[in-house]
Amino acid sequence: MQMDKRRKSILVTGGAGFLGSHLCKRLLDEGHEVLCLDNFFSSAKSNVEELMDNPRFELVRHDIVFPYYAEVQEIYNLACPASPPHYQHDPIHTIKTCVNGALNMLGLAKRTGAKIYQASTSEVYGDPDVHPQVEGYWGHVNPNGIRSCYDEGKRCAEAIFFSYRRQYNLPIKVGRIFNTYGPKMHPHDGRVVSNFIIQALLGEPITIYGEGQQTRSFCYVDDLIDCMVRFMATDNEFTGPMNMGNPCEFTIGELAEKVVRITGSSSKIIHEPLPGDDPRQRRPDISLAKEKIGWEPKVALEDGLVKTIAYFDGLLKSGWTR
Repeated sequence: MQMDKRRKSILVTGGAGFLGSHLCKRLLDEGHEVLCLDNFFSSAKSNVEELMDNPRFELVRHDIVFPYYAEVQEIYNLACPASPPHYQHDPIHTIKTCVNGALNMLGLAKRTGAKIYQASTSEVYGDPDVHPQVEGYWGHVNPNGIRSCYDEGKRCAEAIFFSYRRQYNLPIKVGRIFNTYGPKMHPHDGRVVSNFIIQALLGEPITIYGEGQQTRSFCYVDDLIDCMVRFMATDNEFTGPMNMGNPCEFTIGELAEKVVRITGSSSKIIHEPLPGDDPRQRRPDISLAKEKIGWEPKVALEDGLVKTIAYFDGLLKSGWTR
């Protein structure tokens, strides 16, 4: 049987994570062969369980801190814990994942001639002095703070990617991902959407750090994955970095109120001290994404929250406990 020439062999690191599992499904739905690498530090096999019977899907336990070899045409490098409790648990390993992982995946891309996407982050902007954040802004990051293992790790990874581009003309894509939410989020990830939903569904007090006036922009996962795939499909001259996120901005207090209302919870809102280096505001300027790939998010926050709440409600009803 003749193989479809449009079918690609694609490696997804961190493929059993929140974003990775959604990306793997999207790529399989498009007819590609997907090799999923994950060390399962902050992910779960259950995220890709529905994909296991697909003959074009392969799951491998591997940590990209160590080299990996495969013949692939594209690489999506998503491997790295992305929530503060997870990446601060082992900050040295977080830095190794960002830096050694980037070097290992770029080495593989160079050897195979693969196009490679780097999942960077809005955290490269730190606690920004420019609002909304544009790609040309260099950021305001504490290099010695509690979040620096992730912030500076991702900034270094970007530097490595663009060095490979300049030195070897490697086809790279660098996407700066802003807050994303949706089904398959880790219930222990410590981020506001999952925290608030779990607390509301359990009737526990909803914890807001600080006064709740800090802002975030929340992108539903389906929109983010669509942006990622479209970006990867652009020609090799467009490398990014490109912001990927929803430009609609909400305070943390507003998010908590929406979750309480949608869940019908009796939870009360309480306040705790603000963590170190917590950004005051975060909102992407997505003009570049609109111009280059004709993309902007479609799912409103309330619609996405309804789907995410349904996922966590099902998780709790299936017997999940803290």
